[in-house]
Amino acid sequence: MRNRASRILISALLAVVGVAHAQGRDGRGLQVIVTPDHTDWKYLPGENVTFSIRVVQNNERLTGVKLSWKVGPEWSEDGKPLSSGTLTTTDQDARIDAGTLKEPGFLRMIATVSPDPNAQPAATPSRAVGTAAFSPEKIKPAAVEPPDFDAFWQRGKDALAAIPMDAQRTPYGPKTTDAINAYLVSFQTVKGAGGGGSSRFYGILAEPKKEGKYPAMLRLPGAGVYGVGTIWQESHENAIVLSVGIHGIPLDLDNSFYSNLRAGALDDYSGFNLDNKDLYYYRRVYLSMVRAVDYLTSLPNWDGKTVVVKGDSQGGALSIITAALDPRVKALAAFHPALSDMSGYAHGRVGGWPHIFRNPINRTKDKLDTAGYYDVVNFAKRVRVPGIYSWGYNDESCMPTTTYSAYNSVSAEKTLTLQLATGHSIAPAQKARVNAWVQEFFKTGIAPAPKEEAIADR
Repeated sequence: MRNRASRILISALLAVVGVAHAQGRDGRGLQVIVTPDHTDWKYLPGENVTFSIRVVQNNERLTGVKLSWKVGPEWSEDGKPLSSGTLTTTDQDARIDAGTLKEPGFLRMIATVSPDPNAQPAATPSRAVGTAAFSPEKIKPAAVEPPDFDAFWQRGKDALAAIPMDAQRTPYGPKTTDAINAYLVSFQTVKGAGGGGSSRFYGILAEPKKEGKYPAMLRLPGAGVYGVGTIWQESHENAIVLSVGIHGIPLDLDNSFYSNLRAGALDDYSGFNLDNKDLYYYRRVYLSMVRAVDYLTSLPNWDGKTVVVKGDSQGGALSIITAALDPRVKALAAFHPALSDMSGYAHGRVGGWPHIFRNPINRTKDKLDTAGYYDVVNFAKRVRVPGIYSWGYNDESCMPTTTYSAYNSVSAEKTLTLQLATGHSIAPAQKARVNAWVQEFFKTGIAPAPKEEAIADR
């Protein structure tokens, strides 16, 4: 394996074009474009950033448009901005001196065009963000690591190991192709409320039809409650792929079933029992990732050596967590990992999704203590395998301070590929870069050497 020194691929934009978009629903098709004045969007603490703003419609600049803007840290919409104002667009970009930060972090401008009050149906504002980074590689996490962190998770894995896997699978025709066999699968795992007993965990397996031995991928889901239609993200003719849900619910039910759970019983599941580390909702989820690896490595067509974990948002978090908990994982791919540096709000800065501690009423000792056992930052410190990580500076769900807090905590070999202008989404070129990295690892078992590469916007 190549040297484990930190390897950072910063994917700068080739040109400052179309970097932050928002489309109103008022029929105007407006795009608000906000751009920092450094093409790589990076600054040193103490260095001023100037944001440019323009409004376009059908790729043509609009003049005479009134908009408001404000500048602050990533969570400035929750509090008082550092600066704000209004302007009317002209035939030149508006330029706003937004000041600076004195320490590593991010400064964000939000620009909003008011909707046409006469629009039918009712309009929403056209809105965009632009985000400047100040020495992000030096951001340090706020999350506190419990002294018994490793012992806690070892007890959990011991409890899991005592439960028979009892794996079951049935063919699933809708996803079966000439090259891939698909199966609905389930297996036993720990109970959701901690303690003894077991429950079942569900996924969908894609296996190449051609005989042979294959590497395996565990594909981990974003937040929410979904069936096969969303859980199934990818399959490969050269790899076994297990995609899982996290809620202990079969994946082939009617879509209305999942919609009702999202709006009802599982609404805000990420906060369930946060005041008790043994009962918190994610305990069962994290340990079930280990059980999913148990299942993959039990398959007769597994190659006996390669397991890769991959996901975005909640799934990006679970990728890091699984790689830290299970030494059978040999590489990981994580887009904008959630659950990172969650307690940041209690330390005067932004925290990671699910933003539980944004509300001061939740900043109790019990909840903050429990969060330490589940924070991605504390798992990132324990990652020992190569990984590729990717996000954008304009993410407003998993904000870059939090993803850097996790990334900077990883000491293993790592590649960071940035699609600077993206929010909580994945651009096609960004996805292609990560997929190519994973495919190379499938073929060779060695993480590709990072190199400088520019990725165009969206």
